[in-house]
Amino acid sequence: MASAVVDRVRPRVDALAAARWATPALLVALTALSIALRTRVVDAGLWIDEGLSIGIAHHSLTDIPGLLRQDGSPPLYYLLLHVWIGWFGDSEQATHAFSVLLAVACIPAAYWAGNAFFGRVTGWICAALAAVDPYLSAYGQETRMYTLLALLSFAATVSFVRAVVEGRRAWLPALVLSLGAMLYTHNWSLFFAVGLAVTTLLFARDHLREALLAAAGTLLVYSPWLATLLDQVRHTGAPWSRPPNLHALVLAPGSVFAGDAPLVAFALAAGVGLPVVARDARLRRILQALAAIVVATIIVAWTASQLSPAWATRYFAVVLAPSLLLGAAGVARAGRVGAIALALVLVLWTNNTPRADKSDARELAQLVAPHAQQGDVVLSTHPEQVPVLRYYLGEGFRWATTLGFVPDPRIHDWRDAVERLEATPPRPTLNRVVAGVPAGGRLIVVRPVFRDYRGWRAEWTELVYERSRQWERLLRADPRLRRVAHLQPDEFALEKRFAKPVQADVYVLRR
Repeated sequence: MASAVVDRVRPRVDALAAARWATPALLVALTALSIALRTRVVDAGLWIDEGLSIGIAHHSLTDIPGLLRQDGSPPLYYLLLHVWIGWFGDSEQATHAFSVLLAVACIPAAYWAGNAFFGRVTGWICAALAAVDPYLSAYGQETRMYTLLALLSFAATVSFVRAVVEGRRAWLPALVLSLGAMLYTHNWSLFFAVGLAVTTLLFARDHLREALLAAAGTLLVYSPWLATLLDQVRHTGAPWSRPPNLHALVLAPGSVFAGDAPLVAFALAAGVGLPVVARDARLRRILQALAAIVVATIIVAWTASQLSPAWATRYFAVVLAPSLLLGAAGVARAGRVGAIALALVLVLWTNNTPRADKSDARELAQLVAPHAQQGDVVLSTHPEQVPVLRYYLGEGFRWATTLGFVPDPRIHDWRDAVERLEATPPRPTLNRVVAGVPAGGRLIVVRPVFRDYRGWRAEWTELVYERSRQWERLLRADPRLRRVAHLQPDEFALEKRFAKPVQADVYVLRR
């Protein structure tokens, strides 16, 4: 029955798709819808990582690559953000708009990818999914590199299938450039590259020569960054993360589908529709390749994170393209099941509003401002909060953490951070900080509010928790200091909304 319905409807859909105006009109409509969805919290306050992004991007283009030895990231996004800030400024709205632009660009990219492999109907469905996917909506309103990574994943996925799976050598330059750009955007692209290698061995062994040419070209493009990467591997990493469990591995594909319900809907549609697609031998090979890319990348990332924790759901932008392509292909050929699944997913996704309250740093800075003056010392017991606090409080302050004074408050130095903090004694460090408070000045201490202890169990965050408690006791017992104000946003105290809330104490030196 379902196949009969599809057979009757498909000619009409194909006729509509063939109309010259249909595709651009639909893409324009989807773009308008996407912009409406992805600007609902575009003015949201920045959180830790966004403060780091803007702080790094404010350095010169020539300095950014070297600075990233401290951060652990590749340079492409920060270089682009530097240029964007030069044109449009560094406000929350301006920097979020850059991510919105990249998220919206995923719509034509998704249509192009779906149409290239499975036809216009799949291309339209894939574009519709890209237009409303809450994953892209959330990170489209965050000053980070994830929507750029998602956009590049479409180019790399299509280029890989064309160049390696199908053996079309004309696509090799596109694969080299797109995969190289991914590698220069986020280090999880290394896992994606391994996923491509695994896929080649499983489903494209007859095109190993093309794969080797692509690998050689990509290595050549990426080679200038290898020395920095190796230094980052030795000294930065992600000590704030914990090794993921098996539950995280099983649910990983749901990251780009924004929850278990959409994932189940796509799985049901895929179970019905993908076997229909796979009747064609060429399409079956493409489906196998797309699935292998997703599965292999996730397994490699999960395994690597057991050895050196680097697991975060926001990093799954690397597999967004093959995941959406598989979902769209299944929905397009699943008849009524696919139509119901698509309707359910679209309803769920369009009603999903990204969080506007990842941090209360902006609100706290507004409370601190009346108590602060030029030359005061601002100390954060959560060291990586300094760049976002500096963004909101502005210039004119001296900055310190539990590691001591900070030479550049626009970036956090992650190099051997755990070892350095363990080796930094609290009391002598406090003495040096207090000695740096100018006569008549104040010491403003920003501390985390420890509410959800599950977020403080990684190696780094557990140490931050311990040091914050130690410093709190030392500050309150220090006879040189008198606390004159305790500041905390009221909305957090009442609603407990923020993931990493902060509070501040203002101290003056006793006469």
